[in-house]
Amino acid sequence: MKYAMLLLALLSASCTVGPNYHRPAVQVPENFRAPEPLAPAKAESLADLKWFQVFQDDQLQALIRTALTQNYDLLSAVANVEAARANLGITRSNQYPNLSASGDVQFTRLSRDGTFALPASFVPSQNRTWGEASLNLLSFELDLWGRLRRATEAARADLLSAEENRKAVLTTLVADVATGYFTLRELDNELDISRQTLESRRQSLQLIQSRQGGGIATLLDRRQGEQLVYTAAETIPALQQQIEQTENQISLLLARNPGSIVRGRGLTRQALPPDVPAGLPSALLERRPDILAAEESLIAANANIGVAKAAYFPQISLSGFLGGQSTQLASLFSGPHSAWSFVPQVTQPIFTAGRLKSTVRLAEARQRGAVIQYEKTIRTAFSEVSDALIAHRRVRESRVEEEALVTALEDRKRLAYLRYQGGVDTLLNALDADRDLFQARLALSQIQLNELLSEVQLYKALGGGWQ
Repeated sequence: MKYAMLLLALLSASCTVGPNYHRPAVQVPENFRAPEPLAPAKAESLADLKWFQVFQDDQLQALIRTALTQNYDLLSAVANVEAARANLGITRSNQYPNLSASGDVQFTRLSRDGTFALPASFVPSQNRTWGEASLNLLSFELDLWGRLRRATEAARADLLSAEENRKAVLTTLVADVATGYFTLRELDNELDISRQTLESRRQSLQLIQSRQGGGIATLLDRRQGEQLVYTAAETIPALQQQIEQTENQISLLLARNPGSIVRGRGLTRQALPPDVPAGLPSALLERRPDILAAEESLIAANANIGVAKAAYFPQISLSGFLGGQSTQLASLFSGPHSAWSFVPQVTQPIFTAGRLKSTVRLAEARQRGAVIQYEKTIRTAFSEVSDALIAHRRVRESRVEEEALVTALEDRKRLAYLRYQGGVDTLLNALDADRDLFQARLALSQIQLNELLSEVQLYKALGGGWQ
């Protein structure tokens, strides 16, 4: 009872060395930077939507669901979470006593005719039985200075950081699959434009050949028409190469062997939320997994300072033994056969040649580095949101202008060929209009892709996609 009271008094008087964690003060902007002043920030955000509410193409949703169950990076992140959880269990177990039980029975027979013969009266019984059973208290450290508690705090923060990193992988994975799918549909659109242009130019070449047969067109006109046909034809194999390679990239995200990807809606039929609310800038600190992971790493680094400082103080450990030893198993735990021991031990470092001081300095330096990384992650997040908002606005403006340009060039091409057929104008103007229209249609397709990708990047930058 006396030892129990002493142990209770020591535990109640224990303290935890090292700094307690306080979130660093970070200046948060009142609103995200955008090309034009945004409406007053509201709590709702695009990132609050589930990924299947943002990406409404059925085939894209099927690809994302497959990736969420099979992707190698995600499976690796899950394994890291499990490893961090196991490490927390190991670290936390050091705070509690570890008990073990042991027992053994030894049977021996003595010889009467050994080197020195013994009379039967001296050794009445040749058989001997020796039994031992014990309950052992392995070395148990009294955590008076909080070393073990700080270590557990750090391990718990590492677990939460691994969990937030898993969410960050989810966010990135959803965005990568959507980006790959939209890129694939854009390449499909470019391939359709190239094939349509090739067919149109072949018809124009037939017109030129017909006029050449009538003596109206020249060989130069024919060669110029053939040049346009070959130019359109050359783009098709290059686009097919990009399409097949993009399919391989998506297959890798799905943890599949290279193969074709089933398509859904076309590029121009992709439906995304019409409004793009960014939400409150302050909410970004609680929503983005990479920011939360960086903060948990900072918490772990802060706790490790306490672990390092606790090494300056005495380390008190307890070990004990309780059991019995007897030659008669029936009386193993009775009377004088019982045995016990209790061994308190105190260890105090005296001279370590600066090792303890350097360990504390190392922990403090790592904590300062974690603070810097945390603040950088926040600034990067605000920058990415602003970049996505700017891209979404500017690309939409470019798309409107490019659509007007394509409409004008389609009319120009039609009029140029009419004038050429009527003998009013040269073939050169018609060919120039054809080339300009082809390039403008390809550019419009790329801009339409960039508009979709700007929303994907905004959704990712706001921390959406992991729910």
